[in-house]
Amino acid sequence: MEKEIEKSGVVLKSDENIGEVQIADDVVAMIASLAATEVDGVSAMAGNITNELMSRVGMKSLTKGVKVDIFEGNVHVNLAVMMEYGFNIPATCQQVQLKVKNAIENMTGLSVVDVNIRIAGVKA
Repeated sequence: MEKEIEKSGVVLKSDENIGEVQIADDVVAMIASLAATEVDGVSAMAGNITNELMSRVGMKSLTKGVKVDIFEGNVHVNLAVMMEYGFNIPATCQQVQLKVKNAIENMTGLSVVDVNIRIAGVKA
């Protein structure tokens, strides 16, 4: 029985006799971030200016550059990535999309509807 809970997480499994299993949106975002950075050609995730400033004062976030929306068991992922110079951007992005989709679906059982990628820069 899947349902959204307060925009902070989703119930993966609910059983009256045992209890329920919830997963936070940040956990899904972390899965997406880790999967994306495993692809050759992706140098790092890119955050907005607030994330960059907060990381400089010691508050690093593993979900930097990732926005995840979960509604009724469907996941929409938006990624901002830094690419390495010399890699084919369309081919690398397709690999990122597949890897992120598979990682989220295999680890959570949720259905990934789309994985949108924004190239924030190219690292030399």
